[in-house]
Amino acid sequence: MAEPLKNLFSKELINSLAKLIKQHYKKFNTNTFIDDVFDDTWNEKELKQRMRHITICMHKHISLPYPKQVEILSAAAPQFKGFIAMFFPDFIEVYGLNDLTTSIKALELFTQYSSSEFAVRPFIIKYPKQMVKQHLKWAQHKNHHVRRLASEGIRPRLPWAMALPEFKKDPTPILPILELLKNDESEYVRKSVANCLNDISKDHPDVVLQIVNIWKGNNKETDWVVKHASRGLLKQGNVLALKSFGLNDQVNAKVAKLEIFKNKLKIGDEFNFETTIELLDKTAHNIRVEYNIYFVKSNGKHSPKIFQIGTYKVKPKQFLALKRKHKFSDLTTRKHYPGEHILAVVVNGKELARQTFMLE
Repeated sequence: MAEPLKNLFSKELINSLAKLIKQHYKKFNTNTFIDDVFDDTWNEKELKQRMRHITICMHKHISLPYPKQVEILSAAAPQFKGFIAMFFPDFIEVYGLNDLTTSIKALELFTQYSSSEFAVRPFIIKYPKQMVKQHLKWAQHKNHHVRRLASEGIRPRLPWAMALPEFKKDPTPILPILELLKNDESEYVRKSVANCLNDISKDHPDVVLQIVNIWKGNNKETDWVVKHASRGLLKQGNVLALKSFGLNDQVNAKVAKLEIFKNKLKIGDEFNFETTIELLDKTAHNIRVEYNIYFVKSNGKHSPKIFQIGTYKVKPKQFLALKRKHKFSDLTTRKHYPGEHILAVVVNGKELARQTFMLE
């Protein structure tokens, strides 16, 4: 079994953090800080709770005004990389909301070693106009982590983060930021642009489809961005989205075969299925093939989740045979429950066939 992520905040990590802070703040009591971090509640805390607890302990033991605290943490931060360094931007989120100037500089620095995408959001909510201007500046930064923050941090619906209601309602201020980043040299940044557009498509599909049709065909990078940005609309079978990518929602096709090779499964098992699709039209078509699994929820009701198989050029009367497997292991984003599940085959946004199976 994989090590729980919360254990990344190890004693070795906290010891290293304490020593580095001590180098830049001589009054820092490393032993008391370490004892406070690993208090009687530590073992009960989950991932984000542990991160926030470290933040609170740092604030408690660096007995200085906020700008001076940030100076010390800014000196220590470059020694830590990745998720384990998220308590640095978290410190800014918790204690810096009333000092925008100091906090912006710190968020820009800290995101280069971890990510400020969550910590920046309370600032966007409190200072929307100032932060849009800041994100435009970040979009032109020399560091690709900062450029990614420009789009990722202002996503209206960033997962596991507070939503941005103002930009869910009107995403217009975000669009110039994405325009600056659509051809970014970093795939990491371009993927963030696509994810931001996908967020916007959930509330304003017309806005995203307009961008898709403007950007599409410019180059392979923007073609990938708009395709990835449209994934939610395509999974919904949005007619205009399908049309933008050469897919006809009225295509005449049928599922000639749908077979599940194991109809009774246990949680953790995987099943294999095979489907054959026949094009009945007299002209060739591009068809997007997906499968939809109606998962059983804790209340016994079904919740569909769609998965893409691929897009294929199919000739008249051609049979397209496809095989796939799907694993039913519990994930951080999905817990499985026993009961009758449903597998459906989807072609160009329409379900053409279903079959049931049991998860025990």
